[in-house]
Amino acid sequence: MARLFGTDGVRGIANTELSPTLALKLGAASAYVLRGRHSEAKILMGRDPRISGDILESAMASGICSIGVDVYLTGVAPTPAVAFMTQLMQADAGVVISASHNPMRDNGIKFFGADGYKLPDEIEDEIEARMKNFKNLARAEGAGVGRMFRVHDMIDGYVSHLISSFPHKLGGIKLVLDCANGAVCEAGPKIFSALGADVEVIHNKPDGININDNCGSQHLDDLRRAVLSAGAQAGMAFDGDGDRAILVDEKGRAVDGDRVMAICAIHLAREGRLPHSAVVATVMSNMGLEVALRREGISLVRTRVGDRYVSDEMRRTGIIVGGEKSGHLIFSRHSTTGDGLVTALQVLNVMLLTGKPLSELGAMVEEFPQTLVNVPVKDKNGWENVPEVGHVIKESEQRLAGRGRVLVRASGTENLIRVMTEGPDLAELQEITGAICDVVKSKLG
Repeated sequence: MARLFGTDGVRGIANTELSPTLALKLGAASAYVLRGRHSEAKILMGRDPRISGDILESAMASGICSIGVDVYLTGVAPTPAVAFMTQLMQADAGVVISASHNPMRDNGIKFFGADGYKLPDEIEDEIEARMKNFKNLARAEGAGVGRMFRVHDMIDGYVSHLISSFPHKLGGIKLVLDCANGAVCEAGPKIFSALGADVEVIHNKPDGININDNCGSQHLDDLRRAVLSAGAQAGMAFDGDGDRAILVDEKGRAVDGDRVMAICAIHLAREGRLPHSAVVATVMSNMGLEVALRREGISLVRTRVGDRYVSDEMRRTGIIVGGEKSGHLIFSRHSTTGDGLVTALQVLNVMLLTGKPLSELGAMVEEFPQTLVNVPVKDKNGWENVPEVGHVIKESEQRLAGRGRVLVRASGTENLIRVMTEGPDLAELQEITGAICDVVKSKLG
C-alpha cells in the first residue's frame, strides 16, 4: 500500500480521495501521537479559503477532540502564520488544511511540530500506523473530551511580527500583490500598507472556488500587466496558502525562487553575513544558480525535492538561506518554513539597501536552458522499476554527460511523472525530454 504522506502532508481530491472520514481518522491519530506532556494538550489549526476547507476542518477537529486534545481554529490563515503561532502559543502541534498551489478541487492536510517545523518522516509514519489501528485508539470521555476555540485574531500576532522585523519604510515604493484568492488576502495588504508602500492588490476576493484560478504564483500574466500598467517597482504573486512567492520585476519579467536565493544570498555574503558561504536548494534548481553563487564563493547544497528536506539540511548545517525554484523559500532567521511574505520582504530589503532595481538584481543568474514536462500517469508508484523507462533515462544521461542533467521523478502530491532536462542546447533538450515522455506515457499513462 502506498504511503499516505507525500512531500507536503496528505493531499488528494477533496471529499473523495481526501474524505471527511479520512480527515477524522487523521485528526485522531495525529492528536494521539503529537500531544505533549501538558495536562491540557492543544493543537492550532488553520486553512486556506477553498470550499472544501469547512468539511475537512470540522472532521479533522472532531478527530482531535475525540482524543482529549483542544483545537484552536484560526480560520483562513497563511501556512507560515500557523507555524509561527504554533510556537508562540506553545501548542503541541500546528495543522494546515490546504493544497497550496493546487487547483480548487484538491485539498491537503499538513503538520508542524511544536517547534514550528514540518514533521520528520518517522513521525508521519507513526501517525499513519495509528490510523490503521483507529478502532483501538483510546478515546476521551465526559469532561475529558477536547474543545474547539475560534481564534482568528491570533493572526494579528503574525502580521505584527513581520511588520516589526522589517528594518525600513516603503514610502515611495509602488507594489502590486497577487493574492491568488487565497490565504494571504488579509495579511498581505495589511503588511505592505503598514510599511508605507503604495499597494495595488489583485485577485483578493476569495469565494471558495476561485483560489489559484488563473492567478497567483503559477499564473503571472495578470500580475505582469498590472505591474507595467501601474509603473510599479515590483509585483509579488503568492500561492493559495502563502508559503511561496514568485516576483515580477519592473519590466514584467518573472523572478523565481532561484533568482531570489541568489539575490539574497549574494547580498548577505558581500556583507559577511552568510554562514558557511552556502545555500540549500533542491535538485530542481537551475545550474545557472549554481554558477552565479560560485562566482561569489558560495557553494550550493542540493537535496531531494520538497521544502521539508531543504529545511532539514538547513537545520543540520546552520545554513540560513534555502528553498525551491518554485518560490518556496526559507529564510531561517525569520521563519521556520517557507513564507511568501517573508520572501517578498527580503527582496525589498536588498533593493532598498543596494539601490538597484529588481531587474538588475535578478540578472545575476543566467539560466541554462531547461525543459520540464509533467506526464499524467494512472499510478506513479513503482515507476522507477519499469525497465523501459530506466533504459531511456540511462541513454539520455549518457548523451548529456558532462554537459547537462536529466532528472525524472514522481510528483509528491499528484499522479504525475516530472521529466526535467538541462543543458546548453534547448533543441537537444526538447528531443531528449520528448523521448523520455513518450516511453513514460506508453508504459504508465
